[in-house]
Amino acid sequence: MNFEFFIAKRIIGAKSYKSSISATIIKIAILAIALGLIMMLIAIATGLGLQNKIREKVAAFNGHIQISTYDNNNSQVSINPIARDQDFYPKFKDIEGIAHVQAIANKGGVIRTEETFEGIVLKGVGSDYDWNHMKEFLREGRLPNFSGKLNAEVMISSYMANRLLISVGDKVNAFFPKEDPEKLPNQLRLEVVGIYDSGFKDFDETYVFGDIRQVQRMNRWEEDQIGSFEVFLEDFDSLEEKGAEIYLKTLSTLDAQTISDKYYHIFEWVKLFDYNVAIIIAVMILVGGINMITALLVLILEKTQMIGILKAMGSSNASIRKIFLYNASYLIAIGLFWGNLIGLGAIWLQGKYNFLKFPNPEQYYVTDIPVHITIWHVLFLNVGVLFLCILMLLLPSYIISRIAPSKAIRFA
Repeated sequence: MNFEFFIAKRIIGAKSYKSSISATIIKIAILAIALGLIMMLIAIATGLGLQNKIREKVAAFNGHIQISTYDNNNSQVSINPIARDQDFYPKFKDIEGIAHVQAIANKGGVIRTEETFEGIVLKGVGSDYDWNHMKEFLREGRLPNFSGKLNAEVMISSYMANRLLISVGDKVNAFFPKEDPEKLPNQLRLEVVGIYDSGFKDFDETYVFGDIRQVQRMNRWEEDQIGSFEVFLEDFDSLEEKGAEIYLKTLSTLDAQTISDKYYHIFEWVKLFDYNVAIIIAVMILVGGINMITALLVLILEKTQMIGILKAMGSSNASIRKIFLYNASYLIAIGLFWGNLIGLGAIWLQGKYNFLKFPNPEQYYVTDIPVHITIWHVLFLNVGVLFLCILMLLLPSYIISRIAPSKAIRFA
């Protein structure tokens, strides 16, 4: 055990140290570190949780990457069909990290009841559709089943169900225009078998999930013609990389568009969360560091006699500074321990029970406040706080070099 660590340990363990005039200031400094870490952990967890949840919701309705024809169509409706028989369907063979590929076709129309009507986009899906992304949004009824014969089962949003005054089991009339506007529109008698609620109003007020064969029939497409492909990735962080790879691997007549490009405004807004979290972390570290500087200065003033004696015995200024920096590191570690215990505990409870909710969920697209944090975030945050706080303490620790042994001992 080195000399500086030994002296710091004796100071920490001394009863007089715990009952000294600096005890209250030290407790405040520890509390500041703990509260700061709690705030930083919660900021990171909620920021990442909200980012992930919004990304998941956008991907659930669109996939991570959409493959469609090149055209000037900026709507959600499928106009020009593409062949289902592609080298990458039903699975990419040359690109790793692709979780699933599914075929869809969209058709714009109107649902009409005796009381009111609503414009919709009928999202036609088939037996290859992965419902796992939509299961968590299901609120009533069941998911449609399109593995058998052509049917009229649909799943609508709770937003639309409330506006149309319909529920699970009801049958409604839907009208879809033909290419020739002078002809009567196609009419379908749809049966509501499920109601979903994603909290994403942009999608909830638009999409009705139905059988892709209904869209093919109304558009007079062949069985092997679909509107577009939705590609799901195993890792969202590889979105741009995989998007470029898929673009190069598909036919020149097809376009591959990532959801970050298609919904640019949403993902740019999501990126702002990182900036907000960085501001919170910077402010909390600054507040905690200032409190530790105050505690260190009080400790130095309180131990002036000891400093004078150590200098008289031959200890260097650097050696004595180490003693107080060891002491400060111990206090920071206590604050980090309690901060981690309380912060991670609160995050775990929120993740399990979702007791905290947004007062205005329509602005954040989620009702419950989502949380997500990894062990690496916790480790980097703790190491970063410890390092930066000690770095901030280096400058005030140089006050030790200004303490003269003769005056310090005589003062005592």
